Amino acid sequence: MKIVVCVKQVPDTAGGVKFNPDGTLDRGAMLTIMNPDDKAGLEAALRLKDQYGAEVTVVTMGLPKAEEVLREAMAMGADKGVLVTDRVLGGADTWATSTTLAGAIRNLEYDLIITGRQAIDGDTAQVGPQISEHLDIPVISYAQDIKIEGDSVVVERQYEDRYHVVKAKMPCLITALSELNEPRYMTPGGIFDAYKQEITVWGRADLKDVDDANLGLKGSPTKIAKASDKVRKGAGEKVSLDPDESVSYIVEKLKIKHVI
Repeated sequence: MKIVVCVKQVPDTAGGVKFNPDGTLDRGAMLTIMNPDDKAGLEAALRLKDQYGAEVTVVTMGLPKAEEVLREAMAMGADKGVLVTDRVLGGADTWATSTTLAGAIRNLEYDLIITGRQAIDGDTAQVGPQISEHLDIPVISYAQDIKIEGDSVVVERQYEDRYHVVKAKMPCLITALSELNEPRYMTPGGIFDAYKQEITVWGRADLKDVDDANLGLKGSPTKIAKASDKVRKGAGEKVSLDPDESVSYIVEKLKIKHVI
């Protein structure tokens, strides 16, 4: 079995975020981490590797420094890392990003593609399903459990207060929730091995079956109108009431907000 995992290097929001003049994130100036949902997807792939002997290839798109998350993934147990980086790909929205990743994945053999549900720097949950559309394969989103049955994958798909059990023949794409599992730590030996291995680096010329009109900032149909750091909340409404009045006050507010 061959598994491709898409991961993203995202800003560590604990260290603050910075923006370029055009409203896009200044990724080169921020501390970064592997996106949590993507790390859960990677762990799912590694568990399938442990169980079935799968080959796990991790793909990321970003600045050259995004090689760091590939090294981390390989230190956790992934077999190969592919970095897709090129200036013409910068500023991409979900459409341009998914087009780029699909163009890279067309160079690879795969039975299963796993992505995170969404990235903490965008929260759109669009890239994974869009990749499946570009590649014309089934997609199962919001996975909270993954099993393999022959040439099919069986997924528990989270749905409000319950879950659906969905089965699809491979090749298939799955988007993983961070609640799917507890990702393993890198091992000292894994770290040494990861830095001995070569990362495959691809640029625009290596993407298959993509149009320049759908790449980068120019190929992004959505544009950022405004971006800002954390917005300070107001002090809110303060009242001084006795216990009985407080209960009535709170209940009335909940009714106004249609909570009850």
